[in-house]
Formats: sequence, structure tokens, C-alpha cells
Amino acid sequence: MNVCMAHRGWSGKAPENTMTAIRLALAEPAIKAMEIDVQLSKDGVPVLCHDFTLERTTNGSELVRDHTFEELRTLDAGRWFDARFAGERIPSLDEVLQAVKGRCTLNIELKTAPGMYPGLAESVLALLEKHDMKRDVYVTSFDHEEIRHVRQLDAEVKTGLIVLGNPVLMLEQLREAGVHILSMAYPYLTPELAAAAIEQGYEVIAWTVDDPQTIRHIVKNYPRVQICTNHPDRMLAVC
Repeated sequence: MNVCMAHRGWSGKAPENTMTAIRLALAEPAIKAMEIDVQLSKDGVPVLCHDFTLERTTNGSELVRDHTFEELRTLDAGRWFDARFAGERIPSLDEVLQAVKGRCTLNIELKTAPGMYPGLAESVLALLEKHDMKRDVYVTSFDHEEIRHVRQLDAEVKTGLIVLGNPVLMLEQLREAGVHILSMAYPYLTPELAAAAIEQGYEVIAWTVDDPQTIRHIVKNYPRVQICTNHPDRMLAVC
């Protein structure tokens, strides 16, 4: 059975990585998982934002990390999507965890680059400890070293590598990193790789799948792969 994972909340219906998008996803019982992107504010608060800069999804500018949490909260994170969402704010991870706890699995992507966010892993893990949610989340990243750091800090939390492309020795990389999850861009995921990864005990996520025909293909040929989509309604119509 394919798990439906809402990408950045229900981002086909509301501005990505906002509480409205998250609440929309939580309101649909068939959505069993949700992906979000987390960075640090200048004063060390974990916040939701995909891009390292603010221009695309807010009325702000420059890097997320150059603004305090209070400054980030003054920005409009909704009008870019639709005027109906004007006034939407950048949420903290803390408030997201409060909303999500006990309702679905949360895939927390650490948006970072080498040396960019010292303390990111520690801050996220502290919030998971605070809300007793270590068993309810995945922590994933493109940055293999950041995931290795998470593993060193707390081996109890499920971790995963995000992959764009199809590197050689993929399963060997997963074993070397000590992770539980392979999160791969769907054009590069083959039935053979997915089956081999699942057989060896890994969970597999395909991202980001929005085309109904592609969703049908994955449901038919990758029955245990989690599908990360901006449009959960399209997947649920297929399933």
C-alpha cells in the first residue's frame, strides 16, 4: 500500500510550508505523512522555509539565516500564492510539531549545506524530545554529513538520505550512512532499486509526483513506495 505524503503540507491548495497547508493535510485522514523543510533563524529558531532566500515565498529578501525569528514572523508568506492567503506567516517547527503530534508521520528535511547551520540538528532533536515525537518523524537531508551528525546525536530517530539522480552503489551508501530511508527523485527510481531497498529493510519515498499518470504508474509498479506530492487529492483519486 502506497503512503500518501503531502509535500510541504498540501502545497497544491495553500502556500507551502505554512500552517494553512499543514492543517489542510491534517484534515484529510488518507494523508498518512507530511514533508516539511526546516532551517534556522539568525537567533537559532527552527523555522519552515524551503529556499535559502526569502524572495520566492515571502515579501522579504536575502537569506533566512540573516533574520531573527521575530523579523521572519513579520513577513507575508501567503500572498505570493494567492491574495486569499495574505498574512500567512512563516511557522516555527515548534508550533508545527504541536499541530501534527499523533496525527501523521512528519518527514523533516534539514535544509542546509556544509557549515551553513551549526546547531540545526541539535535544535530539531531538542524539539522532538520536548514533544516526545522521536518515533513519529523522519529526519532527512541531501547533506549526508548532517544526517550522519543526527545519527551520532540520537540513533533513535529515523533518518534518511535525499537523492537527486541514481548514484552507483546506492544501497551501499545507505548502509554506510546508517540510515533507514531512501528519498529519491521519482524519475531516477527503478522498480529494481525500490524492491532491493525495501527487501533490505529501507523505507522508500518517491518525490515529487504530481502527474496523475505517473502516480498511477508508481501505484501499479511500486506498491510499497511512499509518494510525496503537492496534490494529495490526485493520488487519493487514483488509490
